[in-house]
Amino acid sequence: MNTDLKNKSMRHTVLCVDDEKEVLSSIKRLLRKENYELLTALSGEEGLELFKQHDIHLVISDHRMSGMSGISFLTTIKAAYPDTIRILLTGYAEIESIKESINEGNIYKFILKPWNDDNLKIEIRKSLEQYDLIQSNRSLSEALAKKNLELQQINQHLETLIKKRTRELELKNQVLELTRNIFESLPIPVLGISSDQTVVLINKQAMEIHISNQPLRIGDSIKEFFTGEIIREISPVFESKCDQITVHHKIENQLYSITLSSISGQFAKSSFILCLQKQGV
Repeated sequence: MNTDLKNKSMRHTVLCVDDEKEVLSSIKRLLRKENYELLTALSGEEGLELFKQHDIHLVISDHRMSGMSGISFLTTIKAAYPDTIRILLTGYAEIESIKESINEGNIYKFILKPWNDDNLKIEIRKSLEQYDLIQSNRSLSEALAKKNLELQQINQHLETLIKKRTRELELKNQVLELTRNIFESLPIPVLGISSDQTVVLINKQAMEIHISNQPLRIGDSIKEFFTGEIIREISPVFESKCDQITVHHKIENQLYSITLSSISGQFAKSSFILCLQKQGV
């Protein structure tokens, strides 16, 4: 539920503490039409017992009471129930004696006796609005802290994924580099051929072969170098009719064993390896 709507619909509980029954009766009459749950107590000790039984949002206490004073009562309330708004009713002559407690925050506000009824109702209303604001801010802070924690966990998860992905890419790059080095270092001429019979890879040994005085180059079609007879004989591999074919032909008066193999895996039917190996004359 939206916090603001919840606060607006919440019925506040107000506790009035005074050792004079007439004062409590007067406050009851004053607040009888307000939408408050009103509790009363004739002493600070009785008020503390009511706090154990109710969720009290605002407490109004007289300063001079027999037994526990209003200052002592509200100081105890602040320690045990810090969210409760605390108002002290006091006489003008007692202001100096309560200044320290006001400065320490034990009292949210004091109201001079005798009070003006309208002013007292306004102060009660403002105090409860302050209570709602504090609760709303706390809820927002808790929600923000929760979102920040979730965001932190997401960032940590992403960081872990990024590290893992980076490591995977590093390993793949190492594999690619190793594969390239192995390919380059093969003792026989090897070509990588695409499905349209274009040379896409070539190692050092293959670069040394010249056909019709032309070197094998990446981007050229093998049809430009090999006879139609050779292309026809190895075409079943390109057509996926078989995985490998080996034929023997002379190239520039040198007999070669020519092997075309299909690559398996994700490059199946789209990439091929062509190996050239010199044979005895």
